[in-house]
Amino acid sequence: MKYELIVFDWDGTLLDSAGAIVNAIQAACRDLGLPEPGDAQARHVIGLGLMDAMRYAVPDLPADRYQAMVERYRFHYLSGDHALTLFSGIPAVLQRLQAAGHVLAVATGKSRLGLNRALDHSGLGPLFQASRCADECHSKPHPQMLEELMAEFAVAPEATLMIGDTSHDLLMASNAGVDGLAVTYGAHPHEHLAEHAPLACLHTVAELDAWLKTNA
Repeated sequence: MKYELIVFDWDGTLLDSAGAIVNAIQAACRDLGLPEPGDAQARHVIGLGLMDAMRYAVPDLPADRYQAMVERYRFHYLSGDHALTLFSGIPAVLQRLQAAGHVLAVATGKSRLGLNRALDHSGLGPLFQASRCADECHSKPHPQMLEELMAEFAVAPEATLMIGDTSHDLLMASNAGVDGLAVTYGAHPHEHLAEHAPLACLHTVAELDAWLKTNA
């Protein structure tokens, strides 16, 4: 076993939610009469903590309106999150990794409340031994989430793998001194992910599963 600890991002890596996040950001802007970010700008913030995401997606938003923006985003996202689905094949990949003895964890830009809700809806909760959220740690790409997970299980950086669909995930991995693996079916495009030198850029869940079987 090369990687004792395997850490997954959530949105865009396990859950097919990137489109819903983009739509919720844009709808919140419309509610507040703010300029609406384009799809690419809104997708770029996926994986960041919510406040950091809002600062990038709506750079002209006055500080005294951040809370209103966050509330409208949550309203739109949570109104439809129960209908979101996991990427096909993800449960089987996680079950195989768990059966093989890997420690599985989540590092996400979601809040604790949001991740717990998602774990419950998806049924994946029993497969993960730990998780870290953006309202408990510094937002990605700060390494705190990975550092805390490695400390919790006494796993060295060289035995840890971070899997995600954004540059924020890969930069966090680099900042923590761990290997990063990219999936291109989520929020950020292949060419943007490749700039951050992941071990590989994988285009489907089947490719991810095959890579892990060979290399993890």
